[in-house]
Order: sequence, then C-alpha cells, then structure tokens
Amino acid sequence: MITRFAPSPTGPLHLGHAYAALIAHDMARAAGGRFLLRIEDIDRARAKPQWEAQLLDDLRWLGITWDGPVLRQSDRLPVYRQTLEKLWQKGLLYSCACSRRDIEQAASAPQEGVPLGPDGIVYPGTCRDKGRPRPGEGLPDTALRLRMDFAATATGFDETGFDETGPAHRGRHRIDPETMIRSVGDIVLARREMGTSYHLAVVLDDAAQGVTHVSRGEDLFEATCIHVTLQRLLALPVPVYHHHGLIRDQAGKRLAKRDDARALANYRAEGASPADIRRLIGL
Repeated sequence: MITRFAPSPTGPLHLGHAYAALIAHDMARAAGGRFLLRIEDIDRARAKPQWEAQLLDDLRWLGITWDGPVLRQSDRLPVYRQTLEKLWQKGLLYSCACSRRDIEQAASAPQEGVPLGPDGIVYPGTCRDKGRPRPGEGLPDTALRLRMDFAATATGFDETGFDETGPAHRGRHRIDPETMIRSVGDIVLARREMGTSYHLAVVLDDAAQGVTHVSRGEDLFEATCIHVTLQRLLALPVPVYHHHGLIRDQAGKRLAKRDDARALANYRAEGASPADIRRLIGL
C-alpha cells in the first residue's frame, strides 16, 4: 500500500488537514506500506515558502513521517506540458477564452438552465468549435479544455470504474459516458498562467509516485470520475479510493484555510499535544 498527503502551501494547516494526513499516514503504516508527501504548489500566486515550511513543521510535530523526498508540483511543469501536447495532437483539447462571468451568463440562458457538476457550472461549450490557437500562439490568455465527448469514446468506458473503500460510498463505481458528457462536461486541464490544473496534475503525480490508495476528503468524491477518466485516457493505473468524512465547524461547514482559529499552530501555541489533536478529530 502506498498512500499520500498532498497539501497546498497557501495557508496554515488546520484540524481538517491533520485528519486527512493522519488517516493516510495510519493506513499506510498499519499495512506496512509507504506514506508519501506531495506539495501541490502549482498556484504560484498563492503558494508561499513560509507556508510550506510551517506545514512541514506541523506534520513532524504530529508524528507524521514520510518515505522518500517530498515531491513538488512546481518541479513537474515540463511533465504536465508534455502530456498536454500529446492530448492536443490527438485533438482532445481546445483553447477557451471564456471568463467565469461568460460561463455563468451562457449557462443561465432560460432554455438551458444551470447544470452543476464537480467543477461547478458545466461548461456550455462556447469555444469548443472556434478553432482557437493554443496559449502562446497568438492568444496567451486562454485555458485548455478537454473535449469530454471525444475522451468518453477514447477511454473505453465499458471498463471504466473505480473501487471505493470510504464509509459513505463503499463499493465499485462505474463511470457512465453520457453522464460525463452531460453532467461533467469539458473540464479545464490547463488554467491561465498556471500551465496545468488540479485534475491533470493529481493523476500524473499519483501515477509517478506509484500511489495505490488515494485517501482524501469526501468533498472530492464527485471529482473522482474525472480523475479515473483521465487515468484511462492516459493509460495510467487506477488506484483504490478512500473518501473519508470532513472535520466541520459548529455550524456544520467544512474547515477552510481561512479558519485560522483552528490552525494547528494555534493549538500548539496553547500547549496542545499531538495526542490532544487526535482526540479532537476523533482518532
């Protein structure tokens, strides 16, 4: 078993991060496997060295150890570019110049309604057949989207699915091509000024690190169909998925990095121990 924890250095780690990290760490250690650490720092505008230094210190304080060197997504931009080039050459990508406001207005037309998918509003396909050049070829301010109708055909969906061991969705899940086209749509694989996207980077990185079991919060369960589709499209192994519950505040909202009151650094400053943190999060 190989698991991983992949935080973004864009703010302090909070109780929810501790929960996710400890579950993945404990799963691997209980099975005699390996636990890996990956820093998801593709958002260069928000990722800061001081946040990375603090999260590494917090993880060590929790008693979490990782095997091998830390992998940083910022070091893997050439890999993402090579993959995008292959997909472009196969006619699976197109450039999209739509802003978020453009998408909201197009998707909310009276005859269309506003379909929502794992990434929010399902893209209405405005730029799909416009033949726009790639970013860097006269139109730099664009994103790259996957043609889901082509991808669904290319992946051989009759065999596409994944195994889930998390408590809320345990079992085998098949991925339906029509659902992907209608309810997920043409997802972004390279964002403006970023060179990639979470969806593309996470599947390439999991494969590169040999991750066999992906443990993460249940808020990402709906996105798993996207990741498995990309894994099949790119001929990558499909890991077992384990989506666990979330740590929430008193109002029932999941914790976010803006919830500084629940930052691990604050608990440490108040004299809490790693054992106290485990008790607080139900471990």
